[in-house]
Amino acid sequence: MKRSDDRILTTHAGSLTRPAALREAWSKPVENAAEEAALQALLRRSVADIVAGQVAAGIDIPNDGEFGKPMRSAHDLAAWGMYIFGRLSGLGKATNPAPDRAVPGQKMRIVGQRWELRAFSDFYATAMQNIPSLASRPACIGPLAYTGTAALQADLANLKAAAAAAKVSEAFVTSISVGTLEMFCRGQNEYYPSDEAFLAGIAGALSVEYRAIVDAGFILQLDDPGLPDAWDMLDPHPTVKEYQGYALKRVEALNQALDGIPEDRVRYHMCWGSWQGPHTTDIALRDIVETMLKVKAQAYSVEAGNVRHQHEYKVWQDVKLPAGKILIPGVVSHATNVIEHPELVADRIVSYAKAVGRENVIAGTDCGLGGRVHPQIAVAKLTTLREGAQLASRQLWR
Repeated sequence: MKRSDDRILTTHAGSLTRPAALREAWSKPVENAAEEAALQALLRRSVADIVAGQVAAGIDIPNDGEFGKPMRSAHDLAAWGMYIFGRLSGLGKATNPAPDRAVPGQKMRIVGQRWELRAFSDFYATAMQNIPSLASRPACIGPLAYTGTAALQADLANLKAAAAAAKVSEAFVTSISVGTLEMFCRGQNEYYPSDEAFLAGIAGALSVEYRAIVDAGFILQLDDPGLPDAWDMLDPHPTVKEYQGYALKRVEALNQALDGIPEDRVRYHMCWGSWQGPHTTDIALRDIVETMLKVKAQAYSVEAGNVRHQHEYKVWQDVKLPAGKILIPGVVSHATNVIEHPELVADRIVSYAKAVGRENVIAGTDCGLGGRVHPQIAVAKLTTLREGAQLASRQLWR
């Protein structure tokens, strides 16, 4: 994995805005071989364009924009994770769907109505109607198995060709984490005998995708908003200590799926969700940072531009980043259309570099930009990311 040896490198969290033609193509059913061939040709061209576009914007470690994960509208916020439902068997409609709130006396479980949604019910009812609901997510109704090999191999081939054409030496591919897939299913398990067995089943299925990505020569990025996010979705609400134990079990299952994969081929992305809401009920990074560091990855991507978490660079003044590890702070935010000034971006980078060492920092984004901001804004944010990294490099390598 690349490091910032002589300047601050740049990357981003994954999702980028799909072209309108690609969204339209994904939104229609493919009815014959000719239509499938046309879709795949459009996908190849789109990936080539987005990789070249990232390089032009100054991104050192790009990806395919997650274009192989269908986004059927300009505001499809969950495409980054929902793709997995088309690549696994054993998922389906729950026989007895769980209600949005826990029944008194039952064990703690994931519910569909966040604590923040309860605190800001009027806001969410009027201003945030496009927030994806968990109520319709599938449950586990049979043994989980990975069935998405053909789609995954097409994604990897498209990125490999695009990276070669753009002369990119290192690129990353995203994949959903074990705990986040469980969260997407609201923990609804009608097949496995226990929560532990359910997590092991997810780990076994997802390990196929993880290994294929690494074997293809790419950096594997694990997307895990579930690690901090489930805190706001558990009912009855846990104590911090109880939640740390809950989260650790999900990390252990993720590490099980990573068994045999070198840590220097893995980076881990954790965020507090991508919706543009208050986020007043987010768990503090300080409360879960030690759990995060137990993930068998070399690099950790965390939010640093979100105004609810920008101050948390201070955590790294007290928590030692393990030797050889890398931080990818999100110094540009998906949660605002305001384009961060390059000097602000540089200030954020320098704060992290002073805390953990300049060679241990790669500049990134808080979360995926696709579906969150307009494509023009996304390009401008990647450009200001590069400009800020250049300013920070001049300060850090005088």
